[in-house]
Amino acid sequence: MNYEQLAKQFWEQGYLIFENFFEDEIMDQFNQQILDYFGESPEFFHNEEFLEKAKTEVIPWFPQWEGVKEFDYFDNHEHLVGLTKAILGEGWEALYSMVMFSKSGTKGQSWHQDCPPEDPKLFNINRLSYTMDVTEDIGGYTLVVPKSHKAGVLPASEENDTFYEDQVVIKPRKGTLVLLHGHAWHRVEPVIGKYRISTNCRAIPAGVPKDVTDICVYPNMRYSFKTNEVIEDRLANA
Repeated sequence: MNYEQLAKQFWEQGYLIFENFFEDEIMDQFNQQILDYFGESPEFFHNEEFLEKAKTEVIPWFPQWEGVKEFDYFDNHEHLVGLTKAILGEGWEALYSMVMFSKSGTKGQSWHQDCPPEDPKLFNINRLSYTMDVTEDIGGYTLVVPKSHKAGVLPASEENDTFYEDQVVIKPRKGTLVLLHGHAWHRVEPVIGKYRISTNCRAIPAGVPKDVTDICVYPNMRYSFKTNEVIEDRLANA
């Protein structure tokens, strides 16, 4: 695996996709562990204001914060570590594992950026692994706009599912790894099947604050996860 060439491609496009990156047996083990934690119809985590304005109905779990050591697997995976280092450079840091569970009939995620893009040096990367096939029957495909990590702030809009001509639809299978720049414009389509699961092992370059993802940019607002409140109505002056 040519880490440096792949890192160059990441910086050009803002994302990378690797099929069959993780072994099926290991993904099956994680998937069962996640289902054991959530069940099939867990309660929403975020407050009503966020759910309504963000059009984002994903329920998170942070297993490493609870001492679940199995998820250290991703931080120690040889090729994932090599790719991350090639992209972020020396001194990069893993943040945490965030499992994202979407129930049947939920809206997925609106277009968003994981952190404000005004300073190009302040960003995270999403290292997304998939423990199940995300199929047409399940829904929940991931959409990303190539090179949008260099395009500035996501356009303000009342729509959460705006169509962009160059958008790419990612249809991950079990074992897929997706690397995604935190400034890239991305969203997740509604979930129509039983449930959808993905796990995000976020990482940051050296010198970037650990709370870089505390403020997320949506088409209609900026939201602070630290204080659980809207800190900017982007439509007020649109």
